[in-house]
Amino acid sequence: MYPQSSSIIAVLLLLLSTVPISICSTNANTPATTNPYHYHYQPPSKHKFASTDIISLLQNKWSEAQTLALQEQCVEDHNAEYVATSNSIDSVCYRRCIAMPLDERFDPPVGVFSHGHIETGDKMSLPKCFWEAITRSKAEVPWLFEVSRIDGVTAPRVELPHDEHHHSSASSLTRVVGGALDFRSPDNYAFLPAWMMKSLGLRPRDVVDVKLVTKTPPGSAVRLRPHKSAFVNIGNHQAVLETELKHYSALTLGTTIPFHYRGETYYFDVVDLRSAPRGEKVATVKVQDCDLSAEFVRPKDQLKPKKNKYKKSED
Repeated sequence: MYPQSSSIIAVLLLLLSTVPISICSTNANTPATTNPYHYHYQPPSKHKFASTDIISLLQNKWSEAQTLALQEQCVEDHNAEYVATSNSIDSVCYRRCIAMPLDERFDPPVGVFSHGHIETGDKMSLPKCFWEAITRSKAEVPWLFEVSRIDGVTAPRVELPHDEHHHSSASSLTRVVGGALDFRSPDNYAFLPAWMMKSLGLRPRDVVDVKLVTKTPPGSAVRLRPHKSAFVNIGNHQAVLETELKHYSALTLGTTIPFHYRGETYYFDVVDLRSAPRGEKVATVKVQDCDLSAEFVRPKDQLKPKKNKYKKSED
């Protein structure tokens, strides 16, 4: 055996002996009867190791890979148990998934309707089981899917800075409804638009529930608040709105959705939704194939800042 090979084997043996195997629980006081997801994935550390600290670097990478593998196995076990205890249709209409952001790799070819609208639409890349759910349940178009946070499972919400594009009420949003871009995502993974990740306060690899929904009411009216008054000053802004809304299958109250027009991205808060035919206030509506009226409220950059309720007393 070569001396170099012996050194590599020695390093691996050292790693196996030093990296802890039981990393599923976050603390020793967690009872055994709690939810098996009592941990949260931590993104890879950005700490730069010195070149001489190769052992620490390998240990860190090993631990990160082990944590991700454990997360994937826990999600797989949950889904396997659900499938085993559900009927034929229900077994494919729901999955617990690891959420990841969409990127340009998912952009459909030129000529496909969603081409160039990966970030300015509500389409998600989902596992192929949801295509089976559509065919078995004979769901009608538009095919809608609800993504929701899970109490005690999904990591705490991401605290977004004030200059981020998000609705003020998004801090309490727990579910969003959207459409499907394709069904080629790996099992137990769901790839979501960036605005949807922000609305739910998700980090990459946070765990969420995804299910096919068939009872979302058709929309009759929507009110949007532009973040910039520049959009309202566009001469044909109403026509632009109608065109861009075609890339959304549904809308969720409290979200902030982006539109793209002439090289500029515009953001809009969804502040009011009405269902057809009675015009009732609802949390979600489907937009596709609906006679929907849309109007704007005062742009966000024209709103007066709220005054402090209590002024500091003068000395």
